[in-house]
Amino acid sequence: MTTDLEALHSVLHNVAPNAPSAGHNQWHAVCEDERLAPERGVAALVDGQQIAVFRTYGGDVYALSNRDPFSGAYVLSRGIIGTRGDIPTVASPMHKEVFDLRTGECLDNPVIGVQAFGARVREGRIEVLVPGTTPPRQVDATGRGSDVAVS
Repeated sequence: MTTDLEALHSVLHNVAPNAPSAGHNQWHAVCEDERLAPERGVAALVDGQQIAVFRTYGGDVYALSNRDPFSGAYVLSRGIIGTRGDIPTVASPMHKEVFDLRTGECLDNPVIGVQAFGARVREGRIEVLVPGTTPPRQVDATGRGSDVAVS
């Protein structure tokens, strides 16, 4: 069984090193699909941004900013996954405000929200779409990088 710390370690080490931004929307592979358990979230560092990636019980994946706007803490990946009606949600572990996983809107206070990112599973990996970032590079055990092909 994978612990949260192991999953976070895997996510952080599969993410490419930061590079100057080219200003393009880019899909970034953040972890192997099988590493993210249903009803769980993990944090990924993509181009200097902390992104919370979630999988619902139904297998859908979502990505939001990891920063809770009410507390300022980077904790949303540790939130409680659920639903409110038909809306997939995450409740912040700090003060339990509930956010729509599809849009980042706070359902308890619609004036506040978090940034939502596109998320998908492609070729066995979870990818997030981050605006204004550089193409990801995959680093092998020797520290050499190579471009990751995404479309």
